[in-house]
Amino acid sequence: MKVIVDEDSCKGHGICTTLCPEVFTLNDYGYAEAVAEDVPEDLREAVLTAKDACPEWAIKIAGETEG
Repeated sequence: MKVIVDEDSCKGHGICTTLCPEVFTLNDYGYAEAVAEDVPEDLREAVLTAKDACPEWAIKIAGETEG
């Protein structure tokens, strides 16, 4: 699983970093970025929870289609 944070959509709420700090961090400007190139399977649920909790819908999963 590859995670992408849309830098144009992220507003820096930091919810993702709280829910899954192993994958997300805030950069020097206060916006989220994914620090794991490939997410380990044991963090999959945490990443999906962070994705669903993002108020800006800025977290995307590579290969997933939007519906």
